[in-house]
Amino acid sequence: MLEEAKLLDDDYDERVEKRSWGTSIEVSGIHYATSLFWQPLQNKDDPFQEVEEASEGVLEGADLFCIKPGKAPQFGICVSHEGYKKGQNVAAVSLATALSDKASFVAVFKVDEGWWYTCIRNDIILSDGDMLFLNEEDAKNQFVSMLAVPDWGRKICPPEWGLEETESVDLASLLNKGLKAKLQKIKALRGAKLLMVVVLSAVVGLWLLSSLFDKLFLTPKVRPMVVPVQPKVIPKVQEIPEVKPWEKINDSTQLMTECYNGIQSLVTVLPPGWEIGGLSCSQGGIVTSWSMKLGRLSWVDKALEESGIVFSGKAYSDNGSSVTVTVPLNPIAQIASPPMMGDIDLKNHINDLFQSIGQGIALSNGSFTSPQKKIYKFINFRFSSRYNPLVWNDLLTKFSGLEIKNIKYTPTNETWDYEGIIYAN
Repeated sequence: MLEEAKLLDDDYDERVEKRSWGTSIEVSGIHYATSLFWQPLQNKDDPFQEVEEASEGVLEGADLFCIKPGKAPQFGICVSHEGYKKGQNVAAVSLATALSDKASFVAVFKVDEGWWYTCIRNDIILSDGDMLFLNEEDAKNQFVSMLAVPDWGRKICPPEWGLEETESVDLASLLNKGLKAKLQKIKALRGAKLLMVVVLSAVVGLWLLSSLFDKLFLTPKVRPMVVPVQPKVIPKVQEIPEVKPWEKINDSTQLMTECYNGIQSLVTVLPPGWEIGGLSCSQGGIVTSWSMKLGRLSWVDKALEESGIVFSGKAYSDNGSSVTVTVPLNPIAQIASPPMMGDIDLKNHINDLFQSIGQGIALSNGSFTSPQKKIYKFINFRFSSRYNPLVWNDLLTKFSGLEIKNIKYTPTNETWDYEGIIYAN
C-alpha cells in the first residue's frame, strides 16, 4: 500500500525485523524475491498494460514485476522500497517451473529468514500463495488450513512438524532446476518507445555537436560584458507530509460484505458429481476450486457458465478432474480510520472483548518503518468462527484502524477464518 523510494540497507533490515513477513530468501548464495502479489495474465504477448493497471489499482505504487509462464500465465507485482530489487530472482517462478509436473501443491520451506509458504492450485499461484512468514506458527497455521482442500499433488513441510502424508524436500535442488525469472521495472521503456527515445537522442546529439562547432569556429568572438552578479537565493524545500497508513486503508465493512456475497454465490454452484473446496477472499478477489468425484468436465463447465458469475481467471488440471477459478471483487473504497489506543491497551481490550463472548483469538504485535523512518505499530489478529462476516462486521468495525487482510470459508465444516490488523497509536 508506494514508488521510487530508496532505502539504505540498515533501514531495510530494521523494518524487516519489525514486521510479520519478509521479502527475500537466500538459498545457496542466490537471493530470491518472495511475497509477491500474483494475478492472472490475460495477454501474455503484451503483458505491460495489465501490469501497469494492476500497479495503479490492485497494488497501488507497485514498480517491479515478474512473469510466470506456463499453461496458466501470471504476473507478480511488488514495491521496491519494501526491499525488492530490480534483477532479483523470483522464488515462486523457480519452484513452480521445477514442480511443473504437479499442477497443485502446497509447501512450507524452513529457510534462514523464516518459513516460506507457497501454494499453487491448477498451475495458478494463489493471491496469498507466496509468503515468507517470520513466525513459524503463522506459517504452520496457513499450511494446515490449506490441507482441508482435497487433491494436492504434493504436500511439503519441515519434517519436525510431524504432519501425516507430507514430505520434506531440499529447496536448493528445486530452485536450481526451475526457471530463473527476474524482477523488472514496470514503467521501463520497451519496443517502439525505446526506439523512439534512441532516435530522438541521436538527433539531439547531432544538433548539439553542430551548435558547438558553430560557436567554436564560425561565430566571431565578442568581448564579454561584466555585470554585477546577484546573490543566488536557494528556495527552501518544503517537506511533503507523510500519509499515515490508516489514512488510506480498505473499507473493512465493504470488503467483508463483498467477500460474503461472492462466497455465497460460489457455494451455490453445484455441478453434479463435483465438490467445491475451500474459498479464500482478499482485496485481490476470491479463489476456490471444484474437484470431480464422478461425472464429466462438461458438467462443471456448464454450471460455471450458467452461474452468472464473472470470472477473472479459470484453470483446469491436466486430467480434467479439478478446476480453479478467481472471482474479482468490486473496487474497495479507501477510507481514513485513525487508531484510538496504544498497542498494549488495544491488545488487552481485544482479549477482554473476545473472552466476554467466549471466542478464541490469536494476537501478535507488528510494525513497519516508513520511508521517512517513522515506525507504525499494529496488532495482527486471527480467529475461526461459525459466524459469517455480516455477523462479525458490527463488532470488528468498532476498532478504529481495522484492516481485513483475508477471509477463508471451509464448506465442509462451515467455518470462517478471519485475518487482519488493527493499527495502534
